[in-house]
Amino acid sequence: MFTGNIGTDIFAIIASIFILIVVLFKWSFGYWERRDVYTPKPTIPFGNAKDLLFQKVTLGRDIKNVYDDIKNKGNKFGGYYFFGKPVFIPIDLDLVKSIYVKDFMHFTNHLNTLNEEDDPLTGHLFNLKGAKWKHLRTKLTPAFSSGKMKMMFPTLVDYSDHLVMVIDRHIEEKQPIDIKEVTGRFSTDIIGSCAFGIECNSLENENSDFREYGKKTFKLTLWGNLIRLVSIGLPNLLVYLKIRTFRKDVCDFFTNIVQKTVNYREENKIVRNDLMHLLLRLKNNVQINKNATAALKSSNTPLLKMNELTAQAFIFFAAGFETSSTTLTFCLFELVQNPKLQDKVREEIDIVLERYNGKLTYDAVIELIYMEKCINETLRKYPPVPVHTRECTKTYRVPGTNLILNKGSSVFISVLGIQNDPVHYPDPDKFDPERFSGEHKARRHVAAWIPFGDGPRACIGTRFGIMQTKVGLTVLVKHFKFTLHPKTSIPLDFDPQSVILSVQEGIWLKAERI
Repeated sequence: MFTGNIGTDIFAIIASIFILIVVLFKWSFGYWERRDVYTPKPTIPFGNAKDLLFQKVTLGRDIKNVYDDIKNKGNKFGGYYFFGKPVFIPIDLDLVKSIYVKDFMHFTNHLNTLNEEDDPLTGHLFNLKGAKWKHLRTKLTPAFSSGKMKMMFPTLVDYSDHLVMVIDRHIEEKQPIDIKEVTGRFSTDIIGSCAFGIECNSLENENSDFREYGKKTFKLTLWGNLIRLVSIGLPNLLVYLKIRTFRKDVCDFFTNIVQKTVNYREENKIVRNDLMHLLLRLKNNVQINKNATAALKSSNTPLLKMNELTAQAFIFFAAGFETSSTTLTFCLFELVQNPKLQDKVREEIDIVLERYNGKLTYDAVIELIYMEKCINETLRKYPPVPVHTRECTKTYRVPGTNLILNKGSSVFISVLGIQNDPVHYPDPDKFDPERFSGEHKARRHVAAWIPFGDGPRACIGTRFGIMQTKVGLTVLVKHFKFTLHPKTSIPLDFDPQSVILSVQEGIWLKAERI
């Protein structure tokens, strides 16, 4: 088989390996075609993810483009390739609803790397799988009851006063406001207090440790972005290679903070009505409510080990501060673009607060119905998590077809695509809060608005996130009139390096006191 010429033989070996790789990729990229499922034409070796991997487009926009292509061809579902990995993309809303709810037992897991041994922060509720996820979800649900929200509400109000002071400072100094940065510091302080019981002081000090490490969690380098995409597209590969999904300095910071907080509370018998207190009760096998499981009474094994407690505190912080500040930012951007809507929100705030003697209370926030419509429309147009993922955990026949999804198959649900589909939302680029009036909602498919997911794996912190956003919006719109600053580039350019939907050059506003 060899010629005796070393150079020729090496070339032949390399060429053979190359041809073999190409053949393997071509075979892999025929997966959907062999199942008669439409897929945009892939390219070797990237599949359909070339622009995504080279950071030319965000994950949300990339999957939306595929969604649009599949739907425009008249299909109820289609395929996508992440390198050689086939991904199923549902289009039909009945199918989407089935995956979330009716057939949930076939799709119980998210597609994220879970490696508690080498990368302990990945062991949080969002990543956990199977029975372990289910048990922990049950234990953590009481933390987000309406009663718990009321107990944490005063914390939100306290920090809203600091938020007003920061905007006043920008006005005095005649400086444009990077509204994402300001609202990010606001939500960081709230979540830091509720999840860790720690005064982060991000509104007072924009370079506080919590703010810096929070930004590091979501603002990724080229390598970090590649790792994030692989953690979604090929999650087991990172486990096999023992590659961290979170930077070591981020892991060390949050691990140390949680350990110090736990030690201080336990040594000084500190009790606070916050998320950390609930986690400590699980760690110490203290009954949370009268529905506590038998395990609490018959076993000395903690329901949460220290590394597991740390992971839960981390995800509460990370998810809580970034998604709320993102929603606040985009909502203010739209209200600035639509001054009449901004005035209408302000008028509702004044009317509602007058009934509560000018005080911002939990019950008052609940009554801000038009504001909630604005927030829901913002979440429709700019879902913070624009793609939801699912792993097929049991063999599944797609309803009404002969297509079988094997165990281990990947599913991407295009939240951005569905919520900006003109069939579900005519003139989808228009910001129209009345889409969320009772009449319009009743006529619309329930799966046409899914920023928090649906079914058993819907976001556990939805209620807290909406409450936090409404408090921030209330104090800002009540005290200030906002207009767009020329530093904001229109149309908005989304940042492909950000995990959460984010604008590349920021959204800059001007404010004046009312």
